[in-house]
Amino acid sequence: QVQLAESGGGSAQPGGSLRLSCVVSGLKLQYYAIGWFRQAPGKEREGVSCIAYDYENTVYLNSVKGRFTISRDNAKSTVYLQLNDLKAEDTAVYYCALPLPLERCPPASSRAYSKWGQGTQVTVSS
Repeated sequence: QVQLAESGGGSAQPGGSLRLSCVVSGLKLQYYAIGWFRQAPGKEREGVSCIAYDYENTVYLNSVKGRFTISRDNAKSTVYLQLNDLKAEDTAVYYCALPLPLERCPPASSRAYSKWGQGTQVTVSS
């Protein structure tokens, strides 16, 4: 059974940092790209970042470029999202998700991401 488990969310001040983790079980993560998404109350879900299975492709939402960094550790079956210089507009539930194996970071608007975690809340406020 494939499971994704996000952690690391919480409350932070503007300008602060958090590190999110996504632990994947039930498959060999080395064959999968993985994406991070977020959804704020009353808003549509949006893609935040993605890292390809071959490490050669990473993408970021324009508003988080230079502030967020995605990385992976296949031996630990874990993907990370480092959130720096947090802003109030980063407040959302953050999810990790997987596409099909050997698919390199499909567009966030596609239906290619079929396996999802439960999400972890990030709240940025003063």
